[in-house]
Amino acid sequence: MIGKMEPPKFTGLIGGNNHNDNNYYDLTQGFYHKLGEGTNMSIDSLQTSNAGGSVSMSVDNSSVGSNDSLTHILSHPGLKPVSHNYGGTVGHSLIRPGRVGHALNDDALAQALMDSRYPTEGLANYDEWTIDLRKLNMGMAFAQGAFGKLYRGTYNGEDVAIKILERPENSPEKAQVMEQQFQQEVMMLATLKHPNIVRFIGACRKPMVWCIVTEYAKGGSVRQFLTRRQNRSVPLKLAVKQALDVARGMAYVHRLGFIHRDLKSDNLLIAADRSIKIADFGVARIEVQTEGMTPETGTYRWMAPEMIQHRPYTQKVDVYSFGIVLWELITGMLPFQNMTAVQAAFAVVNKGVRPVIPNDCLPVLSEIMTHCWDTNPEVRPPFADIVRMLEDAETEIMTTVRKARFRCCMTQPMTID
Repeated sequence: MIGKMEPPKFTGLIGGNNHNDNNYYDLTQGFYHKLGEGTNMSIDSLQTSNAGGSVSMSVDNSSVGSNDSLTHILSHPGLKPVSHNYGGTVGHSLIRPGRVGHALNDDALAQALMDSRYPTEGLANYDEWTIDLRKLNMGMAFAQGAFGKLYRGTYNGEDVAIKILERPENSPEKAQVMEQQFQQEVMMLATLKHPNIVRFIGACRKPMVWCIVTEYAKGGSVRQFLTRRQNRSVPLKLAVKQALDVARGMAYVHRLGFIHRDLKSDNLLIAADRSIKIADFGVARIEVQTEGMTPETGTYRWMAPEMIQHRPYTQKVDVYSFGIVLWELITGMLPFQNMTAVQAAFAVVNKGVRPVIPNDCLPVLSEIMTHCWDTNPEVRPPFADIVRMLEDAETEIMTTVRKARFRCCMTQPMTID
């Protein structure tokens, strides 16, 4: 009788053999860096510049892990390039359905996912979301991180982003934690259905890897967009529209009792119609789970003081982060760009420092920011109120300041349209 085929033994699909057992990372973080312009960031965050502040383990340690972080898949604590960046369109890199083409022959993660010798395992409580790998066309990787890669591809003919995570074979306890994080992300994505939330396509589990597939946001992230503009202000009308998209999406997330915990411009994607899609729910938690939450999950430049200080927190940490995002949209700049992320965290907590609001900022926008990033979480408004205030700002822009120029004291003038 032929026995069940055992997965081949491996020491790591990504990082080789030289693992450091003392080198732990937070499973909830996305340790990715981008491989080309215009890439998608619908799952986890990508490093967009050496200024830091955009990803875990970036140059200035802008994002931090918890004390009980359990992953050490890669031998190097930093970010690794993918060996081949083909940089072309999907058409150049896609392969036949359910197969790995020649261009991906040296990609162990892609091979492990598409290897038909090993069965696809069901998703706990979400079997209807299990993808059919025969319908998945794998394109080239565009970002790589400490525990996986992001790929572009198609599923049933639709452009998608594919995240493949490596299962740590030699540590059952680490694998269990990653499994829990994977299931949590699947649950979040399957539950959240909103025009301003990245759309979930499906997921699957294999003996050696986990896979999550979402829609592909053609415009990249808001941070990439702002970086390409080289700190030049965006049109005020567009900034408020994008902020409204985020606020409406987050109002929906909070209404369902969830917390995002890592809201930032890297995790806001720009769709083809320029609408904003909130992404990266790998660190999101249900509101009632506040008691045991990982305190430092998130990214310092956008992180609420209570998270930095390891104090109990609520959904209001997302409101704080939104205030920082709104400032980014208005000024076009990276928060605390003259500080390292750790310096920014110290200044926020110990000196009450916040980004400088432009002198001639619309009063309603200034009010939103200052209330959102108040040290006292109770002062921060719920997203339903933020939506209303932003709608008032939008009306004011359209009716009373159409011909005005919105000048930022730190950047070039911002025009209304």
